[in-house]
Amino acid sequence: MSDTLPINQLHEDGILLVNKPLTWTSFDVVNKVRFLLKGKKTGHAGTLDPLASGLVILCTGKATKQIDTIQSQEKVYTGSICLGAVTDSYDKETEPKPLEGVIMPSEEQIKQATLSFMGEIDQIPPAYSAIKIDGKRAYKYAREGLSVEIKSRRVTVFEFEITDTKLPEVFFRIRCSKGTYIRTIANDFGTKLGTGAYLSSLCRTQIGNYKLEDAFTIDSLIELLDKK
Repeated sequence: MSDTLPINQLHEDGILLVNKPLTWTSFDVVNKVRFLLKGKKTGHAGTLDPLASGLVILCTGKATKQIDTIQSQEKVYTGSICLGAVTDSYDKETEPKPLEGVIMPSEEQIKQATLSFMGEIDQIPPAYSAIKIDGKRAYKYAREGLSVEIKSRRVTVFEFEITDTKLPEVFFRIRCSKGTYIRTIANDFGTKLGTGAYLSSLCRTQIGNYKLEDAFTIDSLIELLDKK
C-alpha cells in the first residue's frame, strides 16, 4: 500500500502494518510500537483476539484520524474449527467440553453447511467478548460467572470457503464485514452440523487492501527502530 510507512520513515505520521503474535492483545502491539516510537500517538484499527494472530493496522500521529475508515473495511481470516466439542468462549480460551455420541459429517455436509452463513446474517457475539454492557466488558461478566443478555447484530459474510478437512479439524477462509465474530460462526457452524464446535485457530490476513504479507513482525520493528 502506498500510504503505509516505509522502513526509513517509521517515526513519521502514517499507517503501519504489524503481524500480531499469538497471545498478544492488540493493545500490547499498540503499547510496544508507541514505546518504540518514543511515545508517538498510536492507535489500532480493529481489535484482534489474543488467541488470534495476523494483521493489525496501526495509525500514528495525524493518521489516527483514519482509524474509523480503515476498521470499517472488509476483513479476511483463515483458521480452523474443531468439531465434536464446545467451549464457553467459543475458542481455546476456555476448556473444551467433548460431546458424546457425535457422528462426524461428510465433507459434502460440511461444505453445504457453510451456505447457511453466507450473505447478511444475525449473530450474537460471544459472552467472552469486549462488547460493553452497562459500561462493563462482556468478558468480565463471563469470568465472574454472570450471565447477561447480549443483543444480536447484523453482519455480512461474503465468502466462507472450506480449504481442508482433517476431522475433527475443519480449515476455512472467510471474507466478512466489520464486526463479524468468527468465534460465533464456529460455534453456530457446530450447531448447524449437530456436532458442536469451537474455533481452534485464527489468523487475520487482510483488511480492505492491506495484506498480512506486507506487515512487519514485532522482532523486525524492534531491530529496525533500535538502529535509529
